[in-house]
Amino acid sequence: MKKILIIFGALSLLIFIRPLLGFNSPTKNTASTTITQTNDTNNERFVDEAIGGITQFYYYTGFANATSGNLIMILIGIIFIYLGIKFDYEPLLLIPIGAGVIIGNIPFVAGNQTGIYETGSVLNYLYFGVVKGIYPPLIFLGIGAMTDFSSLIANPKLMLLGAAAQIGVFATFLGALYLGFNLPEAGAIGIIGGADGPTAIFLSSKLANGVNIMADGAVVKNL
Repeated sequence: MKKILIIFGALSLLIFIRPLLGFNSPTKNTASTTITQTNDTNNERFVDEAIGGITQFYYYTGFANATSGNLIMILIGIIFIYLGIKFDYEPLLLIPIGAGVIIGNIPFVAGNQTGIYETGSVLNYLYFGVVKGIYPPLIFLGIGAMTDFSSLIANPKLMLLGAAAQIGVFATFLGALYLGFNLPEAGAIGIIGGADGPTAIFLSSKLANGVNIMADGAVVKNL
């Protein structure tokens, strides 16, 4: 009860002293309105200048030349990296591939020797490894160097399983020759027995790149 009386007393006191403090003064309201309008004007000017600065900075970057294809491929590269790190899906492959996809689709400013296709740029020299097929052997050489042979050393009989797995390569190769494929094409077909997709793709692009004539006379190029 005492707390209620104190609260009502405080509210009553505020009601009586409010006119004395000038809370309802028209002059103060006018001054407050003027200050508020000035602040609004300054805020609008600041926002306009900030937007103008950001827009000008945007046109100074290569993203002014970005296309929807660049943005989609950058997103795909981020997804590859996310899958490799978060879910451990072939991280030795997906993370470098994702990084390469992102770098390859960054819209650099033309004429500054920074783009992939500009002669003399660092990325152009790195792209040389892609064109000449240098990176795939390096990647798989590194993967082979990381192979753990402790279980094989502890149980040498497991070597038979590894040898048996490769029999499928030669069996498929001979089967492709029997079906009438040329020697390079049969090799490209048989390599899938190695159960390694990137290796099969790389070898197929090198071996099975001849020209075939279809039954209707159309000339097609393998891969």
